[in-house]
Amino acid sequence: MTAPYRHAETAPEDRIPFLKMGAYGAGGLANNLLAAGSGGMMIALNLGYGMNPALVGLLGALPRLTDAVTDPVMGHVSDHTRTRWGRRRPYIFLGAIAAPALLALLWQLPEGRSESFYFNYFLIGSFVFYLAYTVFATPWVALGYELTPDYNERTRLMGVQNFIAQVAWLIAPWFLWFMERPAFGDMRGGAAALAVVLALGCAGLGILPAIFLRERHAATDPREAERPTRASDALAVGLKAVTGFIVGFGKTLGSLDFLKLCGATFLVFNGFQLVAAFQSYVIIFYVFAGDQDAAAYWVGAVGTVSAIATFGVIALTTFLGTWIGKRRAFFVCIGISTLGYGAKWFCYDPANPWLLLLPAPLMAFGLGSLFTLMGSMVADVCDQDELKTGERREGMYGAIFWWVVKLGMAAALAAGGFLLNATGFDVDLAGEQTERTLFLMRVFDVTVPLVASIVALLLIASYGITEPKARAIRAALEERRGVR
Repeated sequence: MTAPYRHAETAPEDRIPFLKMGAYGAGGLANNLLAAGSGGMMIALNLGYGMNPALVGLLGALPRLTDAVTDPVMGHVSDHTRTRWGRRRPYIFLGAIAAPALLALLWQLPEGRSESFYFNYFLIGSFVFYLAYTVFATPWVALGYELTPDYNERTRLMGVQNFIAQVAWLIAPWFLWFMERPAFGDMRGGAAALAVVLALGCAGLGILPAIFLRERHAATDPREAERPTRASDALAVGLKAVTGFIVGFGKTLGSLDFLKLCGATFLVFNGFQLVAAFQSYVIIFYVFAGDQDAAAYWVGAVGTVSAIATFGVIALTTFLGTWIGKRRAFFVCIGISTLGYGAKWFCYDPANPWLLLLPAPLMAFGLGSLFTLMGSMVADVCDQDELKTGERREGMYGAIFWWVVKLGMAAALAAGGFLLNATGFDVDLAGEQTERTLFLMRVFDVTVPLVASIVALLLIASYGITEPKARAIRAALEERRGVR
């Protein structure tokens, strides 16, 4: 492959010091650990508390429905907040403390209660947790879009951030192993302990972007910070805010390039999340015939191999994105991941469990490339939007984009539970599941992410922002602003 155009050099003032990239990446690690904990620990509700898989899936999905409202609202609020500390940083700091604390409390479940009690307790608690999670994650994402205006430096920033954040997925495969340690008594005690450990780590990491980073577009007209002194003024300001939110939301959804990015992300991420939930069951009940202790080791090993491979994938994707362009890099990486999904069918072999490790590095190209390229591409869309509308809406774009990601996770959790029931899986049968059940488990596990990735490739085929176009947009914006 050769570069299709000559790249412009990144100006020194557009470069982000590595330590600041690291501070942003620390927020990504906290974000991923919160996501991994809220999703990956759900298996304890089924295997530890005996909850029906369909109910577990609903617990993963229902709270995410509120994100359709709370994420865009938080994005709009973040875009229009004016404080001495900036638009994003106060929310990042507060959310980084509140969300981990609520995750820890969520898993301190009382003993000896009914399935309906646990369902209602977890459902209500999850709504509150995800609200705090939104307060942290939405401004953190928006902050990354505005840290540099350079086309390629954005890819490097997202590469470093994703590299650091990937550590979460190196840890997450061992959640099941951790929760099953005898020291905690049973999986219930293990889940409670794991939630506390995650909370402490996430809080310490999540506050770093708020402390060490600064915003490029925080400057504002002082008149925007004036407070109304009469009730009629307050009402007018309130109506203006609601109108502004609705108009901004509509303009954001009016970007066809952005919708293509959202659609591709939903497909790739949703496919992966469905596999992540199903794969553990296939390994436990097909490869190891219900032996959870033996399977837990291999679930952790597969996840570890995938996570280690992803570090290399992120570095390769960052290079490809700055060499052949972000869209072409997406084609290469997602194409490789589809090969990995297909190979899984042949590598689920009870006689040779080590074969489980072979598809993992190929599948790593999916998420390893997705969140390296997509964050950089959304930042380019934000510039395109400013050129068209004269407004900066990183918060709104980030909110909608990541709501799609969370919707994909919720859909995967919900669909995973119902699909598992559709296979005829019965937790009481343990290692005596029927042949039909084991066959359908593998069919769903292989075909869903494979088909989803192919459709994502078709969506990105017509994505329109290339490096020359992005640099032309930036030049027009800087001429409009009166800067070099």
